[in-house]
Amino acid sequence: MEEPTKILVVDDDPVNLMLLETILQQLGYQVAKAVTGTEALEKAQTEKPSIILLDIMLPDISGFEVCKILKSKKELSTTPIVMVTALGDRESKLKGLEVGADEYLVKPIDRVELLLRVKNLLKVKAYNDYLEGIKDLLEREVNKRTQELQEAYKKLDNAYLEIIQRLGRAAEYRDDETGEHIQRMSRYCQILAREIGLSLEEQKEILYASPMHDVGKIGIPDSILLKQGPLTDEEFEIMKRHTIIGAEILSGSQHPVLKMAETMALTHHERWDGKGYPHGLQGEEIPIEGRICGLADFFDACTSHRIYRPAMNNREVLEVIKRESGRHFDPLIVEAFFDIFPEIQEIQKTFQDSRVKSTLKILESLKKGDG
Repeated sequence: MEEPTKILVVDDDPVNLMLLETILQQLGYQVAKAVTGTEALEKAQTEKPSIILLDIMLPDISGFEVCKILKSKKELSTTPIVMVTALGDRESKLKGLEVGADEYLVKPIDRVELLLRVKNLLKVKAYNDYLEGIKDLLEREVNKRTQELQEAYKKLDNAYLEIIQRLGRAAEYRDDETGEHIQRMSRYCQILAREIGLSLEEQKEILYASPMHDVGKIGIPDSILLKQGPLTDEEFEIMKRHTIIGAEILSGSQHPVLKMAETMALTHHERWDGKGYPHGLQGEEIPIEGRICGLADFFDACTSHRIYRPAMNNREVLEVIKRESGRHFDPLIVEAFFDIFPEIQEIQKTFQDSRVKSTLKILESLKKGDG
């Protein structure tokens, strides 16, 4: 059996309260009562009435303030409120409407008028509740679809980034560089970007874009790329083209990571003093990601073993970097590099070259054998 509609009556006058309760009960409505504004606010929450009949003159909080508070609550905002008062002046009516009242009844209450207003407001509330239900349903559906789209986009973005990273690794198989070089260098770039104050999004883009800085080496002949001795001037000119080839491979995309990778590939061999290649850019003409990549790549290349030379130790490379600050490298990037050098060393330890790891394992096994 359906429960009768509940109406909350708020009035500090017991006679008025009893009169309204009697009329409403005779009309088949269930009545909840409150004699103060505070009690009205509590019962509006607990009783969940379909309509509130609210007196203006209350002992603690005015009916206007109670109405304003009730209408500000999402769960009660559609509950109709009828201001019931002896104040019949125009100013009071306007104030009641201003704070959100739906109707205005002046005492003494006319039974027929009360009945008609209550019925009309119940129809309005039923319609509003229906619309609210539709709105909630649509919001849930939109949220569900949005979440599905976000998950699909995340999967697509992850797949895209994986393709980007694999493209970066493709150059490794044409060079003497290892996969660990790519891991180290990209992380050096990321923490350098963080240290100089780039945004989290830019740091992320640099992390993902930097592995492709040398992708243009795919277009360099093996006879030059894998040559164990020093390059001739002519061979070096061909080698320098890997910057342009890499930028061409990566050009044309709207994806921010690929756009940044294109810039890195093209500019990571430019120098602060303008003596780099391919375009001889100088100072801040070189994009910040190119300046970051150039220093990170230089440090890792110098501290890594190559077929044509042994690795330098960290101290030797740091001396070179310090000496080249303001010439080869941006002084700001150099300062940041020295500030975060303990982190650089941790990355070195975490991503040691495979050949170094193998040597260390052999040495450890020999020590155990001697023991």
